[in-house]
Amino acid sequence: MGSSERASFVKVVLKFVDRGQYSKNESLAESVATATSILSYVEPSLVLPFIASRFSLALETTTATHQLKTAVTSVAFSSRAFLLASMSSTPTEDLGSVESFIDLLTLSLSNALLGMDANDPPKTLATMQLIGSIISNLASLDDSEGGPTFLQTINFSEWLDEFFCRLFSLLRHLESSSVLDEATHTSTMSGTFLVEDGPQYFCMLEILFGKLSKPLYKQSLKKVSKFVNTNILPGAISEVGLLCCACVSSNPEEAAVLLIEPILRSITSALKESPVSGFGGSGVSNTFSRKASLSPALETALEYHLKILSAAVSYAGPALLHYKDQLKEAIASSFEAPSWKVNGVGDYVLRSVLASLVLYYPIDQYRYFSHTPGAGELEEWISSKENHNELSALPKWHIPSKDELLFANELLELHLLSALDELLRICQNKIHSEAGNEKEHLKVTLLRIDSSLHGVMSCLPDFHPSYRNGKPGDLDKKYVIAGSSGSTVGSSELREKAADCMHVACKYLLEERSDDSILLLLAIRILDTLGNFGSLEYDDWSNHRQSWRSESAAVTEPPFNFIVSSHAKGKRRPRWAMVDKAYMHNTWRSSQSSYHLYRMCGDRLPSKHVNALSEDLLNLSLHNYETVRLRAGRSLVKMLKRWPTLIAKSVQALAQKLRDPGTPEHIVLGSCTMLSTQTILRHLTRDEESFSSFLLALLASSHHESLKAQKSITEVFIKFNIHFAGVPKSFLRTSDGHSDGINFTNLVSQISSISFDNNNLHWRYNLMANRTLLLLTMACRSESHCYSKIVGETTGHFLKNLNGQLPQSRMLSISALNTLLREAPHKIVRHDQQCSGYSKESTDHTLEAVLSQTFQEDGFFNDTLNSLSHVHITADAEGTSSKGHRGFSSFQSLTDESMTLFYFDFLASWPRTPNWISSIRGDSFYSSFARVFKRLAQECGTPVLVALQGTLGGFSNGKERPKQCIAAEVLAGLLHSDINGLLEAWESWLMVLLQNIILASSVESMPEWAACIRYAVTGKGKCGTGVPLLRHKILECLMAPISQTVATNVVAKRYAFLSAALIEISSPSMPVAEFEYHTKLLEELMSNLSHSSAQVREAIGVALCVLCSNMRLYASFSRMHSLDQGFNKMSDSLEREPWAVLLTDQVSELAIQIQRASQTENNESMGDFTFINGFTNSESTANVRRMETLFHVLISSLKSGRSALMLDIVVDLLYPVISLQETSNKDLSTLAKVAFEYLKWRILPQPYLGNAVSVLLSSSNDPNWRTRFTTLTYLKTFMYRHTFILSSAEKAQIWKNVEKLLRDNQVEVREHAAGVLASLMKSGDEGLAKDFRDRAITEAQSMLKKRKQMLKSGQSMVLIHGAVLALAASVLSVPYDMPSWLPKHVTLLAGFISEPSPVKSAVMKTVAEFRRTHADTWIIQKDSFTEEQLEVLADTTSSSSYFA
Repeated sequence: MGSSERASFVKVVLKFVDRGQYSKNESLAESVATATSILSYVEPSLVLPFIASRFSLALETTTATHQLKTAVTSVAFSSRAFLLASMSSTPTEDLGSVESFIDLLTLSLSNALLGMDANDPPKTLATMQLIGSIISNLASLDDSEGGPTFLQTINFSEWLDEFFCRLFSLLRHLESSSVLDEATHTSTMSGTFLVEDGPQYFCMLEILFGKLSKPLYKQSLKKVSKFVNTNILPGAISEVGLLCCACVSSNPEEAAVLLIEPILRSITSALKESPVSGFGGSGVSNTFSRKASLSPALETALEYHLKILSAAVSYAGPALLHYKDQLKEAIASSFEAPSWKVNGVGDYVLRSVLASLVLYYPIDQYRYFSHTPGAGELEEWISSKENHNELSALPKWHIPSKDELLFANELLELHLLSALDELLRICQNKIHSEAGNEKEHLKVTLLRIDSSLHGVMSCLPDFHPSYRNGKPGDLDKKYVIAGSSGSTVGSSELREKAADCMHVACKYLLEERSDDSILLLLAIRILDTLGNFGSLEYDDWSNHRQSWRSESAAVTEPPFNFIVSSHAKGKRRPRWAMVDKAYMHNTWRSSQSSYHLYRMCGDRLPSKHVNALSEDLLNLSLHNYETVRLRAGRSLVKMLKRWPTLIAKSVQALAQKLRDPGTPEHIVLGSCTMLSTQTILRHLTRDEESFSSFLLALLASSHHESLKAQKSITEVFIKFNIHFAGVPKSFLRTSDGHSDGINFTNLVSQISSISFDNNNLHWRYNLMANRTLLLLTMACRSESHCYSKIVGETTGHFLKNLNGQLPQSRMLSISALNTLLREAPHKIVRHDQQCSGYSKESTDHTLEAVLSQTFQEDGFFNDTLNSLSHVHITADAEGTSSKGHRGFSSFQSLTDESMTLFYFDFLASWPRTPNWISSIRGDSFYSSFARVFKRLAQECGTPVLVALQGTLGGFSNGKERPKQCIAAEVLAGLLHSDINGLLEAWESWLMVLLQNIILASSVESMPEWAACIRYAVTGKGKCGTGVPLLRHKILECLMAPISQTVATNVVAKRYAFLSAALIEISSPSMPVAEFEYHTKLLEELMSNLSHSSAQVREAIGVALCVLCSNMRLYASFSRMHSLDQGFNKMSDSLEREPWAVLLTDQVSELAIQIQRASQTENNESMGDFTFINGFTNSESTANVRRMETLFHVLISSLKSGRSALMLDIVVDLLYPVISLQETSNKDLSTLAKVAFEYLKWRILPQPYLGNAVSVLLSSSNDPNWRTRFTTLTYLKTFMYRHTFILSSAEKAQIWKNVEKLLRDNQVEVREHAAGVLASLMKSGDEGLAKDFRDRAITEAQSMLKKRKQMLKSGQSMVLIHGAVLALAASVLSVPYDMPSWLPKHVTLLAGFISEPSPVKSAVMKTVAEFRRTHADTWIIQKDSFTEEQLEVLADTTSSSSYFA
């Protein structure tokens, strides 16, 4: 886009930004801030002043604090744009005042310190984001002269003093909401909103300390050191720890002296005189009894200092070597302390020290970077899609030295190797006589092992794999991903020893300590770390990635930058962000370095140590405690993903647990939890033994009596259904003589026996067996050697189940038959089907024979239809209406539906058109039922028709509605089947049956019979353009005239049936014969527009809507086809449409006559009048009825979406709808109001728009004031929806007419006109709005001067009221803003306060609304008023005194 196009685009978007910026919806507000940031690089001359003004306004706001948070976020996201604009070397006339941008940044940094408030978390986080965003753009923070202008305006030494003063005050007032859970200790410490609600706090600290010059860093370090060493803040441990971490990571050597060393001294001195347990590996014997403990104050102080230390040493690296002995002593002492809290935080310290020593992580990532000479003011941001090969751009990494690795190995020997030996001693020799001492010793020992393993992560080498052939294969190296999280420490043998020791410990714990969840959870964490190599790195990457993404919007520059005319291939980010991204990518690569080896290489097998770990986790996943089961299950699933060969063994073990009748409840629950995981369910599709064991175990587990167990088994089966992807391919190819297990045919036979013989089986298991049988049958379609036999038996079984006793079983049978009945050997074969390869000879007659034998049993269909009728829950029975094919959900739970519904039930194959006609909606008509009988007839032919003839006749005449529902579905399926012999059946009995249905007096089941007809005439084929065999026969039957003596409900029912039939016809491809049906029916409907029955008129209106839209759509396509062919004879005859002229002929005059007749009836309260306005009573009644029918046509067209084809009729009926809102005929007025509500949503294109404007202008001058009032209501939405397509002249005319109504004789119209004008001024047509405001204030000033003279005239009150309302409309058009013209308008308005009502009332209401909407920003907006104007406003809003 060019410059002008960009400016126009940004102006439009800024209108949306202005509306959404202060939204209380956080997602919307953040999206607006992000959009503003991007736009600031596109058109800074427009966007940057906009952001600056909103920020200045937000600083002065005291009542709406959310505005400040949003404004601060916007400045944070656009801070780089402000800096680039203020420091740009190009001319900046278009950008505005550079000094103003510098002042804004200076003001934002200064005021940001005031925003750090413990009682306002959103504002505090936004403030920290702002500080971090601004500083991230700068090369460094220094007070030296010669820097950029922005830096020279701030004394950073003083700013830092104030910053830390505010920060320390904030930390002192924080209160942590975390609750101690001694069963779990995680590497991340929970904290307050500064830690939990986002990464802004820590990111800001890292950037700040990384950008400080040496003098400023030393100044800051001293302040932080003094604060940390003189305060103990239990409510802000994590926050203070992150502060120390950021400080140390910037300069470890200097920070270690002032932070780490004093903390270590405090810890060692505090623990020196405390009792020692002897469990920490120091070699000191036990010197305390079980009752000995630390004092609460000492315990709190130690917990605080140890957690602070663990955070501070995270990135200290080589600096820790100077304090090696002190660290060893502090760690050992923390494990020796008689306090589980202190032991737990000792765990944090050991992890952090090991990670700091052995891991790779970036250092100096926040230092200044630039690859452009002379660019020293701002840090140059870089893009990942550009080449930056300079050494200064490359990240610098912490590479562990030999001394660091030696120290790490010493710690592993002290706290891993020795702890493993102690663990073996405890478990094998039972060295403790007291159970309490043993528990404490086990807890500390397991905690030391866990801490050591978590600290080194994958730096401790993985297990040695075993190979199927004894040596590695050629594929072994193809699936290795290069990546490492740190230098190697320890050895694979150490990991293997840990696995062996934990295997022994798990057996001991499950036998002797099975009720101690703390010990078991610690053991699970160790097993997880040992077995899932790289999982810790993956967790770090996953958590850090989410944090980085949430922060990325504030530190992202788009590829385009029109501020400095510098564009890139991709987004630019600070160097530290790119380094952070590279660090996380390396972390991910290290987690995946050997993950795929065991999944992709079949020759590579897990070692015996891995097998032992998986067995331990499997046993723990079946534990009595739910927490233990869940934790162990998650760890086991991760192992199974890496080693798929372990899955089969686990499935067999879990399946056996389900089969065993003596299995306890908790083991069943654990087994179900494991079997329902996607890892195992996905494996079932590849392993036939696991697949068969899984299914048979589920179906054979009905002996478990526990409700929880049964619920879990059902949930497993439902998940299996959802994730079912077929059976293993090798399973289908298994021969009958396979000796290692059962083959597919045998499996189907076993499940069939369970399904068929359901006498001694719980109904839900029978349902599960039937569902499984259906899935297996569908899975073997590709195997022709077994499919025919299996599908024949299965389909026959489900056909018999239709009359089963269990409703859920019937619904499953419906779904199954819809799926299995696919072939159509008895269907009439058309030419297109022959061309597609369909052949009768290719069908198998086995299925037909099985089905025929079933339904020809005596009374089969009678029993079946009777059973299926019971699943129809109608509105009469339940009080609520069903919803389409899901109506049977009223008696099915969600669990039952998951097993009974198949994929076919979720397809919207019918109806093909929207279901908008309420009278024929047919919610109790299930198309899936109709499709079953259609497929059954196509499969077995005319014997189905013969067998159903008597039964169908009896059910169609049944008194119960459910019986008629199922009869309608069966009849619909038969009529739509298109089989050989169907025409003969129509002539012999189907036509008579349909005629009886039409003439039946009962209308309760009319929606279902209408749906039946709709289904029967629905088009064939994928696009629905094929004509069913009986469509014309059905239309002829419906078109046949009925006796004049029948009840009106029968007449209405016939028209409803016709609407249902016509709505499913594809109009563009309609044959000529069907068009003739339309023409014939149109003549009948036009002659009955004034029918005496209301329900008949409604049915006629709906039918006319469908009929007319079909004919117009047909004509439009015929016209297009004719033009393509080069002739237009047909189109000429269709374009005239005399029915359209006749339909709306003189409707406006008719509306006026009805309105006058209504007024006459209201005025005359007595007497019987034969003539009303020249019309007899009968003529007047006929006019009302005709108008009601036309309103039904209009409402139907607007509801259905067919109004696009009938816009001329819509415009013709616009005036009647507006003028007949209030008449003496309540039914007519109700219809007019309904039509009015629908009309407000309709957009009218040209040329209909011009006609509509003419109608509205005319109705705005109507003699009836209610018509004028309603016209104003419609104009409000009309202008909004057509603002972009109305011409300037049309807009001006509408404005003029609405403005004219400000002086209307009716006060309601005047006040309503003012509200409409206020709405029009908000719509954005500034030219018309400005002209109106100028006229309004000029006229009001003139009125105020000539007020005394006008009081003598009769129309003075109307004119004054109109002038006041014009001012009120202007004031109300800007509810929250304060444009320059507003003070004069509102003050002038207040000058009319002394006028009598309704003028005074209008003034009071308007000024009160002005006060309300401007209350939030009044503290700054009142400066726009002069002292005199404020006094006038005060006099207006002050209450009158009783004693005045």
